[in-house]
Amino acid sequence: MNTPLLGELSFDTFLREYWQKKPLLIRNALPGCQSLIAGDELAGLACEADVESRLIIRDASGERWELQHGPFSDETFLALPDTHWTLLVQAVDHWVPEAAKFLQQFNFIPSWRIDDLMISYASDGGGVGPHYDNYDVFLVQVEGRRQWEVGGLFDECSPRRADTPVTILSDWEPAHRWVLEPGDLLYVPPRVGHSGIAVGDGCMTYSVGFRAPSHREMLQDFSDYVGRQLSEDVRFADPDLVPQVNPGHMTAEALQTVHHILRRYVDDQEMLAEWFGRYMTVPKYQEAGMDVEVYGLEDVRGYVSAGRWLARNEGSRFAFQEDGRETRLFVDGRCYPCNEEQADLVRKLCADLTIDPKVFSHTGDNLQLLVDLLNHGSLYLPE
Repeated sequence: MNTPLLGELSFDTFLREYWQKKPLLIRNALPGCQSLIAGDELAGLACEADVESRLIIRDASGERWELQHGPFSDETFLALPDTHWTLLVQAVDHWVPEAAKFLQQFNFIPSWRIDDLMISYASDGGGVGPHYDNYDVFLVQVEGRRQWEVGGLFDECSPRRADTPVTILSDWEPAHRWVLEPGDLLYVPPRVGHSGIAVGDGCMTYSVGFRAPSHREMLQDFSDYVGRQLSEDVRFADPDLVPQVNPGHMTAEALQTVHHILRRYVDDQEMLAEWFGRYMTVPKYQEAGMDVEVYGLEDVRGYVSAGRWLARNEGSRFAFQEDGRETRLFVDGRCYPCNEEQADLVRKLCADLTIDPKVFSHTGDNLQLLVDLLNHGSLYLPE
């Protein structure tokens, strides 16, 4: 199976030979592509308090760097120099429905792994310097031209400049250098160094980033989740304790008891699955969303009977698990155990950004699920 996004590569070939292994440049991956948002509209988003944005400004020599965090004002943009600045706006897909649709082209990767769509707009010479990310990224050139340098694996021990407000690798020797034109796509695996510099004004690049929580984050969150399920009465116990020569000795038997306690929870597959579903669907921004109207069961029954489509909140995350006859829907950190009759609706909710009421049965359980999703703001009724 081929897709224009990957040129002549199939999904299987890309995942087997490139995903988290080596960079890949695909020329004209999106022929005739045009930006979903104009530069001044992107600047307008960066002026909103709920939108995460940054401005990175450097001098022509690359010696002095300045970092500013939004929200910005019109005066901020009027005061920018003519060259060598970059505006970066995170999670544009949360605010622009067309940007959320753009991300669906990358659904050959599980959607619960996708983090967001960041858009950068740069003047001539603008860039953020040589750096690496701890996650995969697809870089799509949409307008203008950008030179990308790629090379080497880096980590937290790699030398970096101490005199800049942004992370810049100090020992930078690229292995590849390409100038990307509109429609070109560059894939960069985790920890591979890369640096992009705008060639001319009006350079707009889309960055599709992926969720890659650290093991530290996962262990901390899982232990917190388990702890919330346990009673204070469940405690360390050693009913088979025997006298010791030295009372300060932590014996192998005591450590084995601790091992059994901790392993009991990690080996609980049902608990682990529910935690992971909740964890990976927590929204990027907890407060992101819209004013939520309160719906009742009869309201929703009337809407779907009249053929009203439903839409997923662009900032919401949906995923599901199937285990035999049991289906669990995870939305924005919540878990919904579902019966067999709800399975079709669950799959539709997780596969599509908009839901046609004709494609699922209007049972009481299905409608009640929709009521809850609407009342939490995870779904909405588009105009």
